[in-house]
Amino acid sequence: MHAARRRPALISSLLVASLVMPHRAPAQGNPSLETRVDSVFARWSTTTPGCAVGVSQRGRTLLTKGYGMANLEYGVPLGAGSVMESGSVAKQFTSAAIVLLQLDGKLKLDDDIRTYLPEVPDFGTPITIRHLLTHTSGLRDQWGLLLLTGNPPGVQVHTLPLILHLVTRQQELNFRPGAEYLYSNTGYALAAIIVERVSGRSLAQFSRERIFGPLGMTHTEWRDDHQRIVAGRATAYQRRPNGSYATLMPFTNVYGNGGLLSTMDDLLKWNEALSAGTVPGGKALVDALEGRMRLTSGVTIPYALGLRHDTFQGRREIAHSGSTAGYSTYMTRFPDDGVSIAVWCNASDANPTPAARRIASFLLPAARPTAQPTAATAAEAAPWAGRYRNEATDDLFEVMAGAGGMVIRMPGGTSVAQAAGPATYRTTNSNTFAFRGTGADRQALVTDEDGVAREFRISEAPAASSIRLDDYVGTYRSAEVRADYVIRAEDGKLVLRYEHLPPETLAPSYRDGFSGSGRTVRFVRDPAGRVTELRVFAGRVRNVRFVRLAGG
Repeated sequence: MHAARRRPALISSLLVASLVMPHRAPAQGNPSLETRVDSVFARWSTTTPGCAVGVSQRGRTLLTKGYGMANLEYGVPLGAGSVMESGSVAKQFTSAAIVLLQLDGKLKLDDDIRTYLPEVPDFGTPITIRHLLTHTSGLRDQWGLLLLTGNPPGVQVHTLPLILHLVTRQQELNFRPGAEYLYSNTGYALAAIIVERVSGRSLAQFSRERIFGPLGMTHTEWRDDHQRIVAGRATAYQRRPNGSYATLMPFTNVYGNGGLLSTMDDLLKWNEALSAGTVPGGKALVDALEGRMRLTSGVTIPYALGLRHDTFQGRREIAHSGSTAGYSTYMTRFPDDGVSIAVWCNASDANPTPAARRIASFLLPAARPTAQPTAATAAEAAPWAGRYRNEATDDLFEVMAGAGGMVIRMPGGTSVAQAAGPATYRTTNSNTFAFRGTGADRQALVTDEDGVAREFRISEAPAASSIRLDDYVGTYRSAEVRADYVIRAEDGKLVLRYEHLPPETLAPSYRDGFSGSGRTVRFVRDPAGRVTELRVFAGRVRNVRFVRLAGG
């Protein structure tokens, strides 16, 4: 009786032991590697979630290990066998499925997507499958659109058909297909639907039969049903302001853009197969996945098909990061050095990219010494201080001069600027700012890390006394997101109200333009000067139209 009662605990103990034991090739691995990797993840403990890491070199597994806990409620440690979710790291697998169909002769990357998705509106210029996979389609991001409806992830369970239906209601694109790069998960959700329509099998089934099965990735699957029980899955957590953790699991059935469940061993198998050209489809598939996209301007961007080209310590890197709910991930290869690293975490406050690159520094040739950049001074910043705006995208950035020198604040964060040439400065996120002009004619050419340049002009907020709030008061309706926004004047401020969202105060940003929480609202006037509509800009979603209702 007592022995029978102890057996589940014994089985549980054996399972935990199998999860926490590091798996490596001791005779062949670097004996100091584990200790050095341990130091990278020292912050994770038995009271926190954490990260799992896998490292291989030239086909040899050097280390797979977990740090922190897979489940805080039941005290289950993270291990090499813990299943976690990919975020956008999954995009390379969706791309692989599409490329396999091309190799089968069933589609072409440069086909018009309306051949397979006739429901998608004709926007005047064809959107190709390649555009979908390189974030150059111009399609607005699905999560940004759903946020405007008040039904973002975590509020409503979304499906692939719902995303397609959302696309059918769009009347405009962010930009002409192929002209720009702007990250959009929508393209990959549509790609998942294309795989199903062309192959007759869901992306989950197709991947299992054509990719995961042949490579022996036995613990890898798509999260096409968020309620399905997955053995060994680590719970994802969000860190709260007081330092405690709360569960934050994916609450959606949309996949293809993300939603891959996997383990360290399986991920290393995939990366090694890419490096060796032994993936299904062979070298032709690898070449297609790694082929960088060229914009209509002639600029070749670092992004390929679900993979991104970069350099680290002067070495060629092919990688992708990801995040979804409380999971955050990074998976990278250094093809010339045979190094492969995966770091997947179940904590929203983890930062797997620098962790993976720190591990890479243990295995790659030492970086050549480079001259340290010089911080821009407050005196250099002073002539350019102010807020700048791109009129096409409504993106804003602000230059500030202070004790820290030149500080540039953008939607993604605040960075200290370094001098990079005459009136030219660079931030830690690799954006370059080249300023010119004086006074009200100041401009900045901002070149991002992909080599794409955009013009910004100084755009200071108008004086409060010049703003007539009553001009904007009314109800505005969008057919594209099927939402009504109510604009009210309250206590001398403009407030946006929507039934699914808390009230949002709009601050003056430029003439007829106001900034809110992660968005700008641009009011449009008719020839008589009456406000007739508003347009919403929110990063990956541009120019969503809301028409003012009669009497509103």
